[in-house]
Amino acid sequence: MAKITTAVIGVGYLGKFHAEKYAQLPDSKLVAVVDTNRRVADAVASKYHVESSTDYRELLGRVQAVSIVVPTSLHYDIAKAFIKHDSHVLVEKPITTTIPQADDLISLARTRRKILQVGHLERFNAAILNLDKVRDKPVFIETHRLASFNPRGTDVNVVLDLMIHDIDIIINLVKSDLVRIDATGASILSDAVDIANARLVFKNGCVANVTASRVSMKTERKMRLFQRDSYVSIDFQNRVVTVHKKGNGEMFPGIPNIDSEQTTFEDGDALKTEIALFLEAIRSGTQPVVSGEDGKRALQTAIQITELLNKSPLTPA
Repeated sequence: MAKITTAVIGVGYLGKFHAEKYAQLPDSKLVAVVDTNRRVADAVASKYHVESSTDYRELLGRVQAVSIVVPTSLHYDIAKAFIKHDSHVLVEKPITTTIPQADDLISLARTRRKILQVGHLERFNAAILNLDKVRDKPVFIETHRLASFNPRGTDVNVVLDLMIHDIDIIINLVKSDLVRIDATGASILSDAVDIANARLVFKNGCVANVTASRVSMKTERKMRLFQRDSYVSIDFQNRVVTVHKKGNGEMFPGIPNIDSEQTTFEDGDALKTEIALFLEAIRSGTQPVVSGEDGKRALQTAIQITELLNKSPLTPA
């Protein structure tokens, strides 16, 4: 079976890793890389012995699949152009800057029968991929995603930069409509919100408390699920899932013992898994793990949180 011809649009910090995975995967034939910085494009192209360009339009109609790893403001125009020229698209998160743009891409991909996958990378973390074994119906979720400041992500606020990962996972876990959002946040080092907290209330009664910061002195990516008979702790960074369940004995009269089990997953390659499953969806014509609709739902919630933050911003003392 012929390999799928692929290309990467934008080979900066993250895009160069996309190129690496496409070059490694047996189902892919990396054809070209594109970056507006000629030196960057040439360096990556030389490493994998592929074509280099500074203009994505030179590849329209020439490849079967692309990764789009450029600033968010450019996602819509570039993704639309490739879908119109019958390429399957993996676009980094967030899918677009507006909901109408997301709707347009989703509709176009459906009409053209093309795969549109959104790069919510944390969905491919080994801890999340194995969560179905212990997941039930969460009633309360708490997440913390903390990082040190990095100017690379400041084209968007912390909600669209970091929190959107957890928003996407939570929406996928709860599978219920949102009925209320409360949010607070503050700008610390950039002009946009750098630290934020949101409280998401779902129709089925589940509540999620979500915190994201890009001005922390430590890195942490954790989620805690509280379910009827268990508490599940997920450490994305170290790929550890710890499950605490009601046991048979009693620690106090009428209060059951707690049995705990911890599983550490091997050091996987989430990006390679993400791209491999994108190529698999192209081969099989099946729905990708993170669809355009998933990306839209996460974006819609992130925009609502951002609007609340803009109405009542906090400022440091």
